[in-house]
Amino acid sequence: MTRSLAQALQEFQPGLPLAVAYSGGADSTALLLACAERWPGQVSAIHIHHGLQAAADGFELHCRELCARLGVPLQVQGVDARHAPGQSPEEAARSARYRALRQCAEAADPPIRHIALAQHADDQVETLLLALSRGAGLPGLSAMPAHWERDGIRYYRPLLEVSGDQLRQGLRERGASWIEDPTNADEQYTRNRIRARLLPALEAAFPQFRDTFARSAAHAAQAQRLLDQVAAEDLARVGLPPQIGQLRELSRERQANVLRHWLRSAHATAPSAAQLEELLDQLAACTTRGHGIRLKVGAGYVERQGQALTWYNS
Repeated sequence: MTRSLAQALQEFQPGLPLAVAYSGGADSTALLLACAERWPGQVSAIHIHHGLQAAADGFELHCRELCARLGVPLQVQGVDARHAPGQSPEEAARSARYRALRQCAEAADPPIRHIALAQHADDQVETLLLALSRGAGLPGLSAMPAHWERDGIRYYRPLLEVSGDQLRQGLRERGASWIEDPTNADEQYTRNRIRARLLPALEAAFPQFRDTFARSAAHAAQAQRLLDQVAAEDLARVGLPPQIGQLRELSRERQANVLRHWLRSAHATAPSAAQLEELLDQLAACTTRGHGIRLKVGAGYVERQGQALTWYNS
């Protein structure tokens, strides 16, 4: 069963001081109010001004007013969230948000090392359905983690077992206001189509879908952790950079697993399924010293240099 906000917050034990990523929407408003009440004087807010729509200045004003009433310090960070060619608008905005959150956390005095994000149970379902629609592997099917660390900052998603409807109902009961982002109704975005069309159908057909989907995502995450352990052991065996001879001693499946792990952990890039298959084919054919390899992989290129594989950013 999904949990109430009170139940979710009871189990939420972040480090302090804590910053809440606050957009002004219902979800982050509910999270900010709950955290400010539970840890008075220990909570601040960070608002990311994307500047992508005329209403953005109004969002910032709303956030400033609420934080002033709560006595919660607020940092506002503007970002350029325009997407590059070949990059989705959603990915561009997400990358810009995390850069801005890190900048604000580092600029705080003292620096902030703990940030709470307001994604909830419906967001988790949408993420899983998006992953399925794209043919994702286990990392995508694991959906969003409840907590992780990046650049020395610990991030938390304490609301992943709370539905969006529960959060809004709680705000109505306490008479709190929030902003509705008009782009949330724009069905040119896949996530919005899922929210508007699929979630109501799932609710009618499978009332417990949030819980069962969450269990499936947890199973996928557990399996991925095991694959990561195997990959780390195999990478220690094949070396850094990976030696072609040692790679060829592994099964094709373990080659794929360790190459993904190497590219992600050492170079922060991920191959597409087609790129990885081609790289594996080239490894299988790499039986002579003269066999060259140079393939587009992720954001750069994998090349053979001597008896090893190297990757460089294009």
